[in-house]
Amino acid sequence: MSLPTQPYKGARDFYPEDKRIQKYMFAKLRQVVESFGYQEYDAPLLEPFDIYAAKSGDELVNEQLYSFEDKGGRKVAIRPEMTPTVSRMVAARRQELAYPLRLYSIPNLWRYERPQHGRLREHWQLNVDLFGIEGLEGDAEIIQVADSILKAFGATPQMYEIRINSRNLLEKRVKAAGVKTSVGEAIRFVDKFEKLSKDEFRFKLGEVVEKPDELYGFLTEDGDSEETKNLKILLEKSGVTNVRSVYSLARGFDYYSDIVFEVFDTSPANNRSMFGGGRYDGLVGLFGAEPVPTVGFGMGDVTLQNFLVTHRLLPDLPAETDLVAILIGDVYAGAQAALANLRENGVNVAVDASDRKLDSKIKHAVKSGTRYALFIGETELSAGRFKLRDLTKGQEDELSAKEIINKFTKHP
Repeated sequence: MSLPTQPYKGARDFYPEDKRIQKYMFAKLRQVVESFGYQEYDAPLLEPFDIYAAKSGDELVNEQLYSFEDKGGRKVAIRPEMTPTVSRMVAARRQELAYPLRLYSIPNLWRYERPQHGRLREHWQLNVDLFGIEGLEGDAEIIQVADSILKAFGATPQMYEIRINSRNLLEKRVKAAGVKTSVGEAIRFVDKFEKLSKDEFRFKLGEVVEKPDELYGFLTEDGDSEETKNLKILLEKSGVTNVRSVYSLARGFDYYSDIVFEVFDTSPANNRSMFGGGRYDGLVGLFGAEPVPTVGFGMGDVTLQNFLVTHRLLPDLPAETDLVAILIGDVYAGAQAALANLRENGVNVAVDASDRKLDSKIKHAVKSGTRYALFIGETELSAGRFKLRDLTKGQEDELSAKEIINKFTKHP
């Protein structure tokens, strides 16, 4: 019996070409959020089960959480999100930290759910959180960061829409409609507004509130509430114009306390919610510390990559290796000084010291995705000049080590 070659369902293997895309995206994410003053943090993959049970919502805890009992009898979980974790960390040093506090992370997360387009069991997620600003200025900054990220990848405002709402207002209207179950359950159902047909939504809405027609009428209204109107004014002054108020927008987590937002891809080929976030002022207080006003968002790597591919914003990414040094004859030891010189001066060099024929070495260099091959034999080492072949164009030049270094460090 042979072992399987496929990864666990809902997870991915990252070959060099896949990792190259991830590195490109993560570098751009770091560049943008750090330009706003955010600093990176990280935390353990495992957390106590209770920090999710407290406020993350029944669906995540009961259906999606990878949880188990460790050998010490403690119930733990693999992190499905970072909001409870970063809140725990802030609570642990509540009095030591300087506010406003700006933190971000790009962790590996796990959720047990049905793999589908844009959603896997394992993913990486950018988390951006702002602690210590109570007013709408904090909400505006977080949305501005999200908007700036997409623009940094080359997106235009026509490619996506930012939808906003006030959870406070929504909760008031839900309560006014007469809750049959619980406010939390009713709001989680309202969050399915976009996922169900109108008839199905209206029918099932009657199962959670006593006045479904009244609530449905509110959810389908156009226009801005006082909260979202003022937020849109702040965003417009920051250059964020593709914003729309949507009264049915709720987001599923129980910890959201007021403004929530989601970013939607407007392309018919990928018309879906990509990521979102909102204000969660009470979560730090659950850890026994004084509450801190907080707003943040999470952006998954899968939906981001789908967006970039859909809109053709993902560039061709060359291999990190600048050239493959193909050794001709018994020159491995003699070539080491020349190879070290190239590397010390910023040239990334892989060496083919195999005993394959020259044609085979060249074919493998092409297959590796490396654009250039450098041929090194006794003649080249003696003369101090080397043949450098562009494997894409077929052009070959004879260059000194200094000329090679200049080529790759000044004109990559």
